[in-house]
Amino acid sequence: MYLTKNEIEIMDVLWREGRPLTRGEILSLSEDKNWMDSSVHILLNSMLKKGAIREAGYVKCGKTSGRVYEAALSCEEYHVSTFDSTRMRPDIVKLMEACLSHFEVKEEEREALRKLLDR
Repeated sequence: MYLTKNEIEIMDVLWREGRPLTRGEILSLSEDKNWMDSSVHILLNSMLKKGAIREAGYVKCGKTSGRVYEAALSCEEYHVSTFDSTRMRPDIVKLMEACLSHFEVKEEEREALRKLLDR
């Protein structure tokens, strides 16, 4: 799945909040958005078609009701799905090495990784 930079900005908000959000909440919680408020419907509809987000119900907004949206996949699942766009399957050992050298890994995360590998 390929998401544009603007779509990733919306996903970041949904992942960070960890709960379904209305269009208005997405707008107000988007810290460094590079898109205009009026284009949020286009972005959300595109993301719905791609399967990145899903409708999570409706909420009452004054006299009308509005849809709420949630991420359809986790941040980690999204990043793994980007490998589908290439023909080359990444070497899992080299991929883990790159991740471990790029991110600071806490001791409890190291222990969880050891347990995962032992399984």
